[in-house]
Amino acid sequence: MRFGGKRMLCALLCVGLLFSQAAALPEMGALKSKAAALYAADGTELYAYHADEQLQPASVTKIMTMLLAMEAIDSGKVALSDMVTGSAYAASMGGTQIWLKEGEQLTLDEMLKAIAVGSANDCAVAVAEHLAGSEQAFVDQMNQRAKELGCTGTTFVNANGLDADGQKTLTTAHDLALISVELLKHPKIIEYTSIWMDTIRNGQFGLANTNKMLRKYDGMIGLKTGYISQAGFCISAAAQREGLTLIAVVMAAPDKDTRTADASQLLNYGFANFAAYTPDVSAACGDLPVILGKSETVGVMCDAPSTLTVEKEKVGQMSVTYERPKSIAAPVIQGQQIGAVRVLDGDGQVMCELALRAAADVEKQGFWDLFGALCRSVNGME
Repeated sequence: MRFGGKRMLCALLCVGLLFSQAAALPEMGALKSKAAALYAADGTELYAYHADEQLQPASVTKIMTMLLAMEAIDSGKVALSDMVTGSAYAASMGGTQIWLKEGEQLTLDEMLKAIAVGSANDCAVAVAEHLAGSEQAFVDQMNQRAKELGCTGTTFVNANGLDADGQKTLTTAHDLALISVELLKHPKIIEYTSIWMDTIRNGQFGLANTNKMLRKYDGMIGLKTGYISQAGFCISAAAQREGLTLIAVVMAAPDKDTRTADASQLLNYGFANFAAYTPDVSAACGDLPVILGKSETVGVMCDAPSTLTVEKEKVGQMSVTYERPKSIAAPVIQGQQIGAVRVLDGDGQVMCELALRAAADVEKQGFWDLFGALCRSVNGME
């Protein structure tokens, strides 16, 4: 088995097992929004309600804008200190904005803060132009990235979620959850999405987070709200408790209170019924004897285990088994696979499989190494 895709394997196995056990879980209460989805940050779908129905996301669109920005930052393509210049087109955006002026420059850090906290449509377009040269080129990147993430019902038309010349962004609760999962792989974004109030322009312009659940829901860390009349009230709401991070996507709620109530109900369901489980693989590690090696032993390391999302009542039934040889013949190459760890559920089904690897190189002994060892052995006998 190849281990390069271990995280995907773990996620897929978890999804299958969770759904096979779904009958044992309590039912979700009725939701009033048109569509919803509940995901764990590891990509495990925990609940879906009309999650493949195409709807308008309004400003929740900006989670993809922020994702592409964070990927560009983490890859070194741009830096938070870079100056972003507002174009006439960016400054012409309506809706929520910071009243960006043509030619005005703000750091990318300030732009991201304005997008994440204040849902600034003008800044979203300015960042898109800065990263891709034009908003249209950026939109092409948005749609390409959505396909790469497995989004099958998404078509972006701009960087901010506003209607544009008769066109409108369409997506699904399922797709927004997938994009949110990917965004949370960049922890820096939480420094923006969890801000309640802040300022930009040297303190001259105040920002207040559009996500009021930051003050209403325990553990809330973001991510993004959205509203236009055609879309209704939408949110991708992420919260953390006891090591478990959940994402509740709500689309087309009739009002803010319903959006908050449905998102809260989804998250409450998730935290009540699921837990984060990180397997202890330490017993599988430790030194391994090396036959005819210049070193007598080699350390054994395990690929970093993923945190799995497991039904709470099943956590105590989880177990870890491993296979590794009693010894290994030299030469040994660092990173070489020498065994495997398997995480099992209470029924003995494999939830995750990880590779055991050599922690260092060990050269094979040559003739003179063996001759010297023989001489030392003979001398010791005397």
